[in-house]
Parts: sequence; structure tokens; C-alpha cells
Amino acid sequence: MTLKVGLIGFGLAGRYFHAPLLRSTGFHVAAVVSSRREEIHAVFPQAEVLADETELFARNDIDLVVIATPTQMHFRQARGALEAGKHVVVDKPVTVTATEARTLAHLARERGRVLSVFHNRRWDADFLTLRKLLEEHRLGEINGYHVRWDRYRPQPSVSWRNLPEPASGMVYDLGSHLIDQVLVLFGRPDWLQADVFTQRPGAQTEDGFEILMGKGTLRIMLGVSYLASDGGWRFRVHGSEASFLKAELDPQEDQSRAGIQPDDPRFGVEDRSAWGKLVYGGTGRTEIVPSERGCWAEFYRRVRNSIEEGSPPPVTADEAAEVIELIEAVYRSAREGRRVRV
Repeated sequence: MTLKVGLIGFGLAGRYFHAPLLRSTGFHVAAVVSSRREEIHAVFPQAEVLADETELFARNDIDLVVIATPTQMHFRQARGALEAGKHVVVDKPVTVTATEARTLAHLARERGRVLSVFHNRRWDADFLTLRKLLEEHRLGEINGYHVRWDRYRPQPSVSWRNLPEPASGMVYDLGSHLIDQVLVLFGRPDWLQADVFTQRPGAQTEDGFEILMGKGTLRIMLGVSYLASDGGWRFRVHGSEASFLKAELDPQEDQSRAGIQPDDPRFGVEDRSAWGKLVYGGTGRTEIVPSERGCWAEFYRRVRNSIEEGSPPPVTADEAAEVIELIEAVYRSAREGRRVRV
């Protein structure tokens, strides 16, 4: 069965993330809503380019609508697609508010449509490797989870993410990935305390944050800086038996930008120099840990199964709403300068 897709948006996410993944997992992109006609036809020569999503929603041949636009537009566009009877994938973090996300989840259930959120970083090489180590109990009882996503980008980008609009800053962007991964591994924390800040000249929205979370004796620290020349360890996860240390970022985004397709054997495969290591507390022994292969395409394989076979979506809107609820708590904590129970 060929599932036909209407893609809304053809910027970074639409062109380099969703487009190659859809193609490699057997979807047919039949229409794209964007003004970038030449770029679209270079990738999808047969796709019809539409000026407005209402034209897309009116088409009877579209099975799935994929929304890759600025977050402020997601609620309206996803609601319109669901009301038109389409299955929907929305780029992370899903919507501006948790209430909007739960409204979409209710609407999808009411209409009997699949609704999923593109939290692709669940299928990063580093995160898959860590999940495997935890499932095998290689670290023992986890007591510390420290994850950073630092970059050196002293000049703010010329994009919607640097505009003082709702959901445009780093907490909604990189922070949503980090928080989603916490929820996948440990569930909802008991409390959090956060500092959200702007450091770069000319930046109109926040470009850094530090978040501390607690769940029982477990301490979770998440951080982002855009002025870090050396980001250091991305993952430092401490357990009663060993610690897992990993520095390099998953390669799939860079590979996508370089034109390497998801069905290429190289896609998602980390170089040995990027592998992490285990350090055993009792002996100090160090063990290099081969990275699992990153696989963003798994998200769309599961979307296909959900549409065709009725299996659960890879990421539900209710799960994404939990991420937004914690993001809302992060801003509340930073604004009020206090620990917030969640």
C-alpha cells in the first residue's frame, strides 16, 4: 500500500529531516506546501507545490500530513488536518502549550486518526546506546544523569528561532529533546529548578539554560550553551557500578545535510573515535562501548505500522504534552527563581 503524504514546510526540518526519511520508508510525497518551488522539485520532481494548506486538506488522495513549520503554527495546522480526516505527524515539540497538545490528542482519538510527534532524538546513536546499557543494568542503580548540548554559535541565526515569539527559544528547541529523553528513561521528575538566559549580543530570545531535576535520590542536570568552544561530555551518566561518558553528537543531521540518505549503510553509523566509554567505579577500569546505529527512519516505519495495522504511534501527542508541561514548569521556575514541584 502506498501512503501519500502532504508536507507542510520545506525549511531545515522539512527538507533535511522529514523528506529523506519519508522517501526511505516507502511514503510518497505527493504535495508540498511551501514557496520554495525550485528546491522542492529538485527533491520531489513529481510533487505538486501548493501555496496554502487548505488546498492540501481538501485533497482526497492525501493520507498523511506532515507539519514542519514554526511551532506557533502547529496547533492550527494539525487541527485543520485532523478535521479533514488526515493522519498527522507534527514536528517536535508539538505545540506552544500542553493544553493545545492534549486538545489535538483528544481530537485524533475522536476522529480515529493517527497523530504522532517527531521526537527523532529517541533514535540517536548515543541515546540508543545508553538505553541498551541501562536495559542490561551495566551501570547499576542510576544516581546522576548529566546531559549537555553545547555549541559555539556566537552569532544568532537569521530565522524564526531568534524572534521573540512563543516557543522560539532554546528550551522549546533543544530542551524539548533533552526533556523527552529524560521522560523516556526515568518518567516524570518530582521537581525541577531552572535558569533560562540570553548571552549573545543581538539574540532576541533565550540561547541557554540550566535545568536541575530530582526524582527520589536521582539528580538530573540538563544544559545548553551557544558560547561553548569545547562542549565536553554530552552524556555523563553515573550508576552504583559504573559511569557512561559520551562526547560526540549523533551523526544523522550532518549526514542528512550532506545528502547521505537513510537507506545508505553509512547513515547513523558513528566512527569508532566517537564511541563512548564505561568507567567502572570499583576498579577504575575503562571499557570502550561501540555505539548503536542511529535510526531516525524507525520513527516513520512505526508511523506506517500505526496507520496500516493500528499499532501505537511511535510518539503520542500525550507524551509530547508532558514535555510541554515540563517546559512550562521550567519557565515558571526561572521566572520565580524557585524550585517547582511537577
